[in-house]
Amino acid sequence: MVRGLRGASSCAINSAEEINEVTQELLLAMLERNGLRHDDVISVLFTTTPDLTASFPAAAARGIGFGDVPLLCASEINVPGAMPLTVRVLLHAYTERARSELRHVYLRNTSSLRDDLPA
Repeated sequence: MVRGLRGASSCAINSAEEINEVTQELLLAMLERNGLRHDDVISVLFTTTPDLTASFPAAAARGIGFGDVPLLCASEINVPGAMPLTVRVLLHAYTERARSELRHVYLRNTSSLRDDLPA
């Protein structure tokens, strides 16, 4: 079955190193918490807030072996008052888990973005 898995994390600063670290940490946590393997991943869509411009999250993903996975980056809408310096992920994967068993991952102060989801 194909499922979508959400995640987000925040950067301390707009630097390539920070975006890489945050993105890699988030992707690895999403895989681990959901018992997914690399081959289960179909594609990944990344968005960043408009203040993150130093690097592409997809480049960070390729750094941990996602080079053979379709990856796409986009910019979030610049909504007044939105959480700054944020990387968001929508990961599509094959899994036998029910939708209610998925564990969406919100790291580094982003849990308030979706406090309705189980940890």
